[in-house]
Amino acid sequence: MKSNLSRRLVVEAAGTCALVLAVVGSGIMAQRLSQDPSLALLCNSLATGAALIVLIAVLGPLSGAHFNPAVSLVAALRRELSPRDAVLYGLSQIAGGAAGTLLAHAMFEHHLVALSSQIRTGGGQWLAEGVATFGLVAVIVLGSRFRRELLPLLVGLYITSAYWFTASTSFANPAVTLARTLTDTFSGIRLLDTPAFIIAQIAGALLAMAACNWLMKNQDSSS
Repeated sequence: MKSNLSRRLVVEAAGTCALVLAVVGSGIMAQRLSQDPSLALLCNSLATGAALIVLIAVLGPLSGAHFNPAVSLVAALRRELSPRDAVLYGLSQIAGGAAGTLLAHAMFEHHLVALSSQIRTGGGQWLAEGVATFGLVAVIVLGSRFRRELLPLLVGLYITSAYWFTASTSFANPAVTLARTLTDTFSGIRLLDTPAFIIAQIAGALLAMAACNWLMKNQDSSS
């Protein structure tokens, strides 16, 4: 049973904070321990996927464990969340994500805010973000319907994999994308590059919702 709205918002903020902490913190640690970019990406992807599994498993019963405005948008469009709650979820996720970057910087004794100079732009990157978010939302919608008990594992494994098969390393999350503008480290992205990423993420999420609705309608009619 889900908590009341204020508690759910705290959970969404805290969960997104922890997710960004895993992304940014593991990126900083990986850079410190290795000069090999492929090894750093491996460490970053494993830490992020593992964190997602734990966070969704533990916090899912409290708020749904969206930690992602694109996921909350789809939930609202599917009438699983009210539009007002979806907006508040998104704001909480963005605030929590920013806090996660600050916390990672504090732990590793960086300046609390260091705007990223890392360029991530171009058609391939935008397409990759659409593909990554399409896959994430499809896993969530279909997994929630058919394999709910495995959903934390499914999402964590998908994101770990998508780090490697997408050209953008699979941000797939507007709140995490914005949070990563605040770090000029391995996981950063220039603020200038975020609008196209976020548009691609939202487009991918909406396409995934439409595809899943069609697939499940077909499944229902044939059962």
